[in-house]
Amino acid sequence: MRYITTPIYYVNDVPHLGHAYTTIIADTMARFYRLQGHETKFLTGTDEHGQKIEQAAKERNSTPKEYTDKISAEFKKLWDELEINYDIYARTTDQTHIDFVQAMFLKMWQKGDIYKDQYEGHYCISCESFFTKSQLTNETCCPDCGKNTTLLKEESYFFKLSKYQDQILKWYEEKDPILPKNKKNELVNFIQNGLKDLSITRTSFDWGIKLPKEINDDKHIIYVWLDALFIYISSLKTQKEKFWPAHIHLVGKDILRFHAIYWPAFLMSVDLPLPKFIGAHGWWTKEGEKMSKSKGNVIKPKEIADTYGIEAFRYFLLREVPFGNDGDFSENMLINRINAELSNEFGNLLNRIIGMSQKYNNGIITQNKVLDLYKNELDEAMQYLKLAIDYLENLQCNRYLEEIFKALSVANLAISKYEPWNLIKENKHDEANALIGLCANILAKASILLSPALPNSCKKISQALNFEISTINYEKLIIHNELFDFKATACEVLFPKVEIKQELKQEIKKEEKAKIKIEDFSKIEIKVATVLDCQNIEGSEKLLKFQLELENKEIRQVVSGIAKYYKASDLIGKQVCVLTNLKKAKIFGHESNGMILSAKYNDKLVLITPEQIIDNGALIG
Repeated sequence: MRYITTPIYYVNDVPHLGHAYTTIIADTMARFYRLQGHETKFLTGTDEHGQKIEQAAKERNSTPKEYTDKISAEFKKLWDELEINYDIYARTTDQTHIDFVQAMFLKMWQKGDIYKDQYEGHYCISCESFFTKSQLTNETCCPDCGKNTTLLKEESYFFKLSKYQDQILKWYEEKDPILPKNKKNELVNFIQNGLKDLSITRTSFDWGIKLPKEINDDKHIIYVWLDALFIYISSLKTQKEKFWPAHIHLVGKDILRFHAIYWPAFLMSVDLPLPKFIGAHGWWTKEGEKMSKSKGNVIKPKEIADTYGIEAFRYFLLREVPFGNDGDFSENMLINRINAELSNEFGNLLNRIIGMSQKYNNGIITQNKVLDLYKNELDEAMQYLKLAIDYLENLQCNRYLEEIFKALSVANLAISKYEPWNLIKENKHDEANALIGLCANILAKASILLSPALPNSCKKISQALNFEISTINYEKLIIHNELFDFKATACEVLFPKVEIKQELKQEIKKEEKAKIKIEDFSKIEIKVATVLDCQNIEGSEKLLKFQLELENKEIRQVVSGIAKYYKASDLIGKQVCVLTNLKKAKIFGHESNGMILSAKYNDKLVLITPEQIIDNGALIG
């Protein structure tokens, strides 16, 4: 059994890119588990109670229920438009959920985990959370969202969160449930600073679930987070025992604490098992800036999907950023992914296979002699595909796609290397047909594994090659590495090349100049060196030849074009900054093993030097 959940999204605003990202990951995971043969449930939905919702409805001259009905419908409509294959669409205003939350509250109360007291604290309406004064930023602002908090004093029921501190830490240690792994340390540090009992009711507003009638206290409503989290179980209705505990809760990093600290404590209190994994992803910006209505840079998922296609949109979100990291949305990068990967590597491979098979063998593709002639290529592709499975099961969606596309590259490179058109000319029909068989089998295997991410495109490939994407064929082609025969038929072009809009071309040039990824910068090795000797190069007005000392007395010869700006003898003894992992080059007949860094200033050129004398070989970064 596999039970996958997104957060139930808060209906204070319409769905945005971050919501789409989480939901697409969950949809991909649910499709993957179904492909493997697991009975799977996939839940998404909306969180509809709380003071923020009450206020938003009032501002729009609406009742809270009318307002939540409208916004919840917008979420559901978007998921349907994006072809999200959810099983349960849950709402916290459903009566079955309300009844379940009241039952759980009563159970905690009867266990002695809930007590009444007075609460005074700084309350953030936006985050629906209390904070101590020491947690605030700028004395009054919420540490999570930055908005002003309100000092509240009210009667409240409290949950004994502190009681479960050690049990939660033990759960982390024994089960290792947090993904990505580095998020666990943040949670451990938070807990080790001491958990305080949690205020779990409010009296300052009305839009929420009332306390159970057995407690007889009508002025209190249940805290929105205790209410919301139980939706994961209440929505299973008669299938609770079958599908709970959840295999994975997918959440944004801003609500990880609620899911990985509060939620397990609530479950421990009512004696229910804990989820297997909680996966927290990062936030999305647009071209380096936080998205906001005031900046006019909010990405609307439907507009991008309509412009570039649902599956290109899915692919970009899954491929662009490692799970857990923040991502930056760029239309330029989306177009690059479509053209370079989806079109060139994926769609074009299908076109080549169909074209060659029809030309050379009437569309008949056989596995005959594939293992005899191209076993190395098949083995290499299978290594990548097996890795892809491991990465996806650990929510590393970008690596999952990367490995599959490495397998596709094996097929594309094999065509370029062995040139089947020349094999046909040389009357080596068996070799040419075996090569096409290799490529078709790699594409079929890759399509089966890609189908959770790109279901429609992979279905078109299966129809073009006349095989079925199914659990049985997953077992045969992936698990047992069987080879199939195919009958190729014509297919529409998958992922046609996207013409880059004129206005984007200038932006691309700017991006290429201005932006590199941190992984790119980490490849650069810049060190401090002392000039032992410096001479003019005979026959050149621009070049100086340096002898530089790095760490461990290593001597490097570097040629630099700064003779017009510096006298050779004046540079001896100075320290300079050198790019040391540059490939060696010959300049004016002299070997140069590195590059001395300098900056242009008006008509001058200035060497980059350390502020003070430091050890040779010191790494700059």
